[in-house]
Amino acid sequence: MIHRNLLQFRGARYLWWAVGLTVGSAALYASQTGKTASGDTWQGYVLGSVSALLVLWLILLGIRKRRYASTLGSVQGWVSAHVYLGLALLIVATLHCAAQFGVNVHTLAYAIMCFVILSGVYGVYVYLAHPRLIAENNAGGARASLFAELFDLNRQARLQCEQCGAAVTLAVVSSIERTAIGGSAWQQLLGRDRSWFMRSIDTRATLLANVDQQPVIDYVAQRLPRADKSAEAKALQELVVMLCRRQSVLRRIRRDIRLHAALKAWLYVHVPLSVALIGSLIVHILVTFLYW
Repeated sequence: MIHRNLLQFRGARYLWWAVGLTVGSAALYASQTGKTASGDTWQGYVLGSVSALLVLWLILLGIRKRRYASTLGSVQGWVSAHVYLGLALLIVATLHCAAQFGVNVHTLAYAIMCFVILSGVYGVYVYLAHPRLIAENNAGGARASLFAELFDLNRQARLQCEQCGAAVTLAVVSSIERTAIGGSAWQQLLGRDRSWFMRSIDTRATLLANVDQQPVIDYVAQRLPRADKSAEAKALQELVVMLCRRQSVLRRIRRDIRLHAALKAWLYVHVPLSVALIGSLIVHILVTFLYW
């Protein structure tokens, strides 16, 4: 897990590196006196070369994170530099092309770069904010403790159903067996409840959606006024309480899954875009030297 203070790594050292790079690039861009600033001046070529080198270096983070025995700085330092120099790249590349855009491969490379940087900014936000949200959601515990509580509530609810009617037993037991948790990466990210339960309607069992477990709770609560005995009414009341507690635990589990999924989901955008950026950068360089 990336430390939450990666932006302050060693006194925000790489922030000052990025500021220095930006100031130096701006000074070089401003030196284009007596001519129209563009990417085909010697200053533009220098800024373009710096931009290309930055892109290649930023890509190396993926390799460094997997070289556990490497002595080339800590992963935390690499990530901190990755963040700040990645933001500086946006300015350097804009100065390289002098903000001259058109319908061509050069603008395409620039656009892909912007999307890569934006997805990276979102990734930084996720890594800084979500660990705290996960800890708050789980009350400092692990997801396993939430599942342990859920399994215990499932057991209690099954036992409690023995004091209720067959229709209630069918509804509650089926809601437990048909509770959906997790799923595909997209389903985890959305955190939608795709659960179902069986409800007796006119002596027939019908499968109904049980979104957020609220339908089964409402069904059991509606049976209270029709309870034949006070003992059954008490059992139904206790069962409703259990189902509400179970609903709360399931909400926390789904939120935990959704927060963890968000920690990984942005990489499904950031990494492919980074590969596309390398490809578009190669095309940009080849077209520049072959046709300009």
